[in-house]
Amino acid sequence: MECGPALPDSLVLEIFLHLPHDAVLSAGLTCRQWLAVSRDEFLWRELFYSYYRIPRTVPRHPASVSWYREFKRLYDCIPCEEVQTLTEHHDQVLHLAFSHRGHRFSSCSKDCTIKLWDTERPDGLISLVHSSSMLHFNWAYTQFSQFNADDSLLLVSGVYLGPHQSSSGEIAVISLDNYTLLSRVRNKPYDVFGCWLNESHLISGNLHWIGNITSCSVFWLNKAFQDIESENVNVVKRLFQIQNVNASTVRTVMVAHSRRHDNPDLLLDYEAQSLARAQSRARAPRGGPHQTLHFDLGGTDSEEDGSGEEEEEEERLRRQGPATPRLPQPTSSGLEVLQRCRGAGSAELEAEATVARMMGRAYTKTPDPSLITASAPGEGEDKTYLLFTTGSLTYSPHQIGIKRIMPDQMSTSGPVLGGERSSEEFFDSLDHVIDIHGHIIGMGLSPDHRYLYVNSRAWPAGCVISDPMCPPPIAEEIDLHVIDLKNLREEKMILRSHKAYTPNDECFFIFLDVSRDFVASGAEDKHGYIWDRHYNICLARLAHQDVVNCVAFSPADQELLLSASDDSTIKVWRSPRMVRLARTPGPRRNLLPSWFTRYKTPATSTRSTTTATAAATPTPAVEEQEEEERDG
Repeated sequence: MECGPALPDSLVLEIFLHLPHDAVLSAGLTCRQWLAVSRDEFLWRELFYSYYRIPRTVPRHPASVSWYREFKRLYDCIPCEEVQTLTEHHDQVLHLAFSHRGHRFSSCSKDCTIKLWDTERPDGLISLVHSSSMLHFNWAYTQFSQFNADDSLLLVSGVYLGPHQSSSGEIAVISLDNYTLLSRVRNKPYDVFGCWLNESHLISGNLHWIGNITSCSVFWLNKAFQDIESENVNVVKRLFQIQNVNASTVRTVMVAHSRRHDNPDLLLDYEAQSLARAQSRARAPRGGPHQTLHFDLGGTDSEEDGSGEEEEEEERLRRQGPATPRLPQPTSSGLEVLQRCRGAGSAELEAEATVARMMGRAYTKTPDPSLITASAPGEGEDKTYLLFTTGSLTYSPHQIGIKRIMPDQMSTSGPVLGGERSSEEFFDSLDHVIDIHGHIIGMGLSPDHRYLYVNSRAWPAGCVISDPMCPPPIAEEIDLHVIDLKNLREEKMILRSHKAYTPNDECFFIFLDVSRDFVASGAEDKHGYIWDRHYNICLARLAHQDVVNCVAFSPADQELLLSASDDSTIKVWRSPRMVRLARTPGPRRNLLPSWFTRYKTPATSTRSTTTATAAATPTPAVEEQEEEERDG
């Protein structure tokens, strides 16, 4: 339709600058002139920075083509709409892992089963395809799983039944062709978890105590198929021996490949963004503590309306902890060390620490700095790194250890027990160490293996640890650190929104995941969280009834996210855009068939005025705008 006497474009733009984004979209349907002004780049740049409260010195996402589409990406493409709840587990769900193709995922639980799920059913629903109980292997529960590179094998890590202070675990390898068990490998402590090095070899751990607070962690390379064709064929090989001091141990291993760095999935300039935020804070009025911003991208109420309720809920959680009592799942080495040290005096422990340092200096290989020097772009050398949590001051894991795996260590051929090792080089040195200054409770790699995201609970600033058996108190806030593995440094930007309430001796691993554009994490405050990696803002809170232990993005589609909780459920989250496509009649409906005619339980709304959400169900204005785009 055409309007009467037209207002100058400059006046219409000035009016639109004072409207919220949904009102601008609605106004753009009035006439062609207003539609053209409603897509003005300057207008959407202003709306973007004011709505998301991002410093204007932070540039637009490098892959974005317009401010309007960038606003729409954060508004409409975050997986925050619950579309299905999976209830087949009967106890706390601890971990989720997608296959590399994204067609399957696995889940681990305190019910001691490993379950496999199909994500490619024609009706769009996720369904259970296989379940195996590990109870007959004397496991207490399954805790972690990982698909190998070609999605033909599944690594499953579990915890042995045993004494209360036991730290033993086991890794099982399952064929995904016929779900048969191929091999079992001892894994100690159990929170090493284990990981794949390549398609046919996996890494496990072992722990040998030398004294009360001194130990040796050994990394083993294991062949997945342990059928021995010849007595001369090795199925295991020792990779590294690491000395642990002050009651620390090595845990949580993962493998990073530097060959992916030259093809980054996202170009981040954290240093520039940190500087921009520092300048913005300097200009802001001083006063109360920093408040994490959350966005209600589709609600009609103001952000302040529910703030009191959220504060009351946080205070209740702080007093009560997790809603459902969790079986003790503390840091395994911590409990074992506490048990070992009950009869040891402080003087004895101090003397042991001194002897351990002397032994480490005398019997540790000299580090080679060239092993972790970054290759220049185009050199093409593929470097493989083993990443793990460790420590040097106390039994709480507070450091990231990095060890390069050389090409001749990529298979089990060669000396089995390190026959080339001299008596003067009993321990391997770490190639690089990054101190987090807090208790590490989670790690996740970006798809390009360039960035490592680390969940930690910070120690008090300036604290001094004089007793390794008494780590500092840890914060309730979980900090999400970002480490650049190409330059081997921690970026200054720290993401924060999620919380945890358990004390040092009882805090447990909270798994996080990273997609091309987003990073997500669970938390003890009954929510999962999603941040944008470029702008470093929290966009969504995903509600559960209890602690959220794990989140996982589909590698095939970052608009699909799973979350696992102590409430024994797995929730499936889709973006508002994908949900709307599923509801759209006609040919588009076949892309994502509707879940809503089959799934009758109302979805948990993530769009309260105090939650950080990516989008509500779009207004008619948004749908009409998109229809106009499709029609050209």
